[in-house]
Amino acid sequence: MKRLLVSSVLFSTMKRTIGDETNKIATKKSKLSHWSHGMMNSMDDPELKVLEDDLVVVIKDKYPKAKFHYLVISKTDINSITHVKKEHLNILEHMEEVGENLTKKHENYEFIIGYHAIPSMQRLHMHVISTDFNSSCLKTKNHWNSFTTPFFLLPEKVHKSIQEEGRLKINSETMKNHLKTALKCHKCSFLAKNMPDLKKHLLKHIPNDNE
Repeated sequence: MKRLLVSSVLFSTMKRTIGDETNKIATKKSKLSHWSHGMMNSMDDPELKVLEDDLVVVIKDKYPKAKFHYLVISKTDINSITHVKKEHLNILEHMEEVGENLTKKHENYEFIIGYHAIPSMQRLHMHVISTDFNSSCLKTKNHWNSFTTPFFLLPEKVHKSIQEEGRLKINSETMKNHLKTALKCHKCSFLAKNMPDLKKHLLKHIPNDNE
């Protein structure tokens, strides 16, 4: 009877231990499947991947906001641009060089290269996007202003801040206000009433080519 009781206790303990480990694995899997980790999964998607080297992976944005929209993603485990330190500047320089080379593939298009001040996706990444902004995925004021206001951080500003301050300092409230500004064309003085109005206007600025 005593032996049966001991066996029962051991079995119960083992069951709890296995249950705890299973819960830990499930929790970890759940965190990795969160939408903010979607870019990490896309890094291995052969339909999205453009190129890869020792430091970065380049993918096509899954929901492009222009005809050409790439993401240059750091392989180094850095959460975002605000986590970059001086010792990481060589990574940024490489990302930007890769981005510049991407733009040369589409000579008829203008591009901007930079970082979102408050990125929605985890892992340090840089946007390389054509300025036609001709895409069905460009739907909201936030989408537009995230690329056409100071919310979109140009490499020069990022490098200067990190060199002088040791890291990039972001005023979150100021950046969020940039997303709320009026819908203004990035190529002329046109002010749109809404996104459909803006997108109709943008067609006037799209270059004619056969890409």
